Amino acid sequence: MESNPIKKVAVIGAGAMGAQIAMICALEGYPVFLNDLDEARLKQAREELEQRMKRSIEKQRLTEQQVAEAFGRLEMGTALTSVSNADLVIEAVVEKLDVKRKLFKKLDELTPPHTILATNSSTIVSSKIADATNRQEKVCNLHFFNPPLVMELVEVVKGPHTSEETAQQAFNFIEGINKTPVMLKKEISGFIANRILGKLMDEAVFLLENDYATHEEIDTVCTKALNHPIGPFSLMDLTGLDVNYFVRMQRYEESGDEADRPAKIVEEKVDKGELGRKTGKGFYQYS
Repeated sequence: MESNPIKKVAVIGAGAMGAQIAMICALEGYPVFLNDLDEARLKQAREELEQRMKRSIEKQRLTEQQVAEAFGRLEMGTALTSVSNADLVIEAVVEKLDVKRKLFKKLDELTPPHTILATNSSTIVSSKIADATNRQEKVCNLHFFNPPLVMELVEVVKGPHTSEETAQQAFNFIEGINKTPVMLKKEISGFIANRILGKLMDEAVFLLENDYATHEEIDTVCTKALNHPIGPFSLMDLTGLDVNYFVRMQRYEESGDEADRPAKIVEEKVDKGELGRKTGKGFYQYS
C-alpha cells in the first residue's frame, strides 16, 4: 500500500463547513472538487473564502502565492459526477439522515471501489449511513469543528463496519493536512466534544428558560469564570440554530425520549428564521 493513497479529495456541500474543509485540503496541496446543487451557494462560498484568504494574507499567515496556488487546485461545480476520480469524499450536507443516505448511495455508484466515503456529521454515526453503500468498510466519520480553517481538532470515528485500514488512512490524512486527529475506536452519537458540549448547552438553556439569568449573562459566566473562548449561546449562533435543532431532532427520533427534543426556545427561533450569524439574528443581533 502506498504511504499516502489519498491523492484527490471531493467535498460535498458548500456551506461554511464544506467550503472551509475544501480550502484546507487545497492549501495543503490536494486537488479538490467542491460540489453543491446550488450554483449561487458555490458563488457565495468562493466569495467568503476569498475574503478569509485576504485576511490571512494581511495577517501574514499565508502568502499571496500560497493562496493563488490553493485556489488553482480548488474546482467547484454542481455535477456530482465530478467525484469519479476522488480518493476521499467528505460529505458536509444538511444534518438529515435520509439526505445523507441518498447521497452516499449515489457516491458509492460514482466513485472507484477504493474511495473512502466520510461524513462530517456532528452527531450521526456512520453505521446509520454505511449500509446505503456496497463498501461499508470504506465508510467513517471525519468530524471537523466550526470554523474548520481555525479549529485544530478532527474526530475520526471508526464504526463497527469500518476497516482498520480505512480508519488509519483517514487518521493519517488528517495529520497530513496539519490538523490534530483523535480516533474514537467505537462510535457513539455526538462523539466526544459534542456530548460534553451538549450537557453544557442543555444546562445553559435550562437556566435561560427558567429565568435564572439572561443569555448574555450566562455567556459571560462561561467566558469569564470557566475561561471558555465563547459562551454557549454565542456558539449556537455561530454554528447555526438550525444545526442544533436538526441534531436534537435526530437524537429524539432515535431515542423517543422527550428530554432529547430541541429546546422550545431554539425551536421558536428556527420557526422564525432566526438561525444565528448566517441570518443576522439568533440569540444575538448581528450587523
